[in-house]
Amino acid sequence: MTTGILYGIGVGPGDPELLPLKAVRVLGEVGRVFTAASTRNDYSRAVEIVRPHIPAATPIERLDFPMSKDHAVMQNAWQQHAARIADVLEMGEKAAFLTLGDPLTYSTYGYVLRHLMAGWPHLSVCTVPGITAYQAAAAATNQPLVEGEEALLILSGVHGGERLAKMTAVADNVVFMKAYRNLSSIAGALEQAGLAAGSVAVVDCSRAEEKIYTDLHSLAQQAPNYWTLILAKRNGHASARKN
Repeated sequence: MTTGILYGIGVGPGDPELLPLKAVRVLGEVGRVFTAASTRNDYSRAVEIVRPHIPAATPIERLDFPMSKDHAVMQNAWQQHAARIADVLEMGEKAAFLTLGDPLTYSTYGYVLRHLMAGWPHLSVCTVPGITAYQAAAAATNQPLVEGEEALLILSGVHGGERLAKMTAVADNVVFMKAYRNLSSIAGALEQAGLAAGSVAVVDCSRAEEKIYTDLHSLAQQAPNYWTLILAKRNGHASARKN
């Protein structure tokens, strides 16, 4: 029997109009849609974004991932969900796995994909790239991410500014994704690196409630928002909007 195909779909940062055309077509063709979700809630922003493009008869299956720092716990979840997806594909069904932004940039999909390809290498996978939050943030602030011979460094802000502080050479431009609860630490690291003056934070990027801040320390005093990222430029542009 012919096996199915898994489509890893990047749905973009939040604005439904930033959804790739290929993703729209694929969602109309697959027999099942998988969406990753935290065990702490029953909400999926990725599903919200693409809901109009999923046929009413197409089942949407939630894959729960625990928010744990225990690597063994996460490994078990990735393996279990890879096995579930493999079961569906083995039956010849096409399926989509939704992920915010781009599927291969700080995404749960990447971990599941690794387990799927290791355990079931005969199955077909097609990844549909998506617009990342930092690309949308650059557009929102009208700031080029890189110019000329500049370099771009992309970091996770889960552990604050620790990673940046440890680097001996700093790029001309830095992206901190998942800044969330660590704004003070990140702001401090950017100051030490000489990047604070050209820094801007974007909250709820590309959404109706989007906000842009050029004062990171002031933002750090507010209630943390999960959908927060930071763009830092050694030569910041005056074009950035300010809230």
